[in-house]
Amino acid sequence: QVQLVESGGGYVQPGGSLRLSCTASGSIFSISTMAWYRQAPGKQRELVAVITRGGSTHYPDSVKGRFTISRDSAKNTAYLQMNSLKPEDTAVYYCNVVQVTTASANNYWGQGTQVTVSS
Repeated sequence: QVQLVESGGGYVQPGGSLRLSCTASGSIFSISTMAWYRQAPGKQRELVAVITRGGSTHYPDSVKGRFTISRDSAKNTAYLQMNSLKPEDTAVYYCNVVQVTTASANNYWGQGTQVTVSS
């Protein structure tokens, strides 16, 4: 079992920055990818960033060039640096971890952290 705890959300004006963190605990072996998703009211949950075990990153066009995902394996933590924030970035942001072993593949989610971008 893996537990994820997110932090760093809050209120920020357009053009501002926030950094989210996600720390994994429990059975933290065999973690392959870590990712950030977001979901706004009335909208589908969407992927905003993913980082592989090897450090490769991927972003959708909506956040490319503004968001950066990173991970610190020693601390079992992933980060999402968000710059040049826009009102449309307002959402609950969720950390996601995929754990793959020879026996199974498991998907874990954090509790979510609210990000509000408004003037």
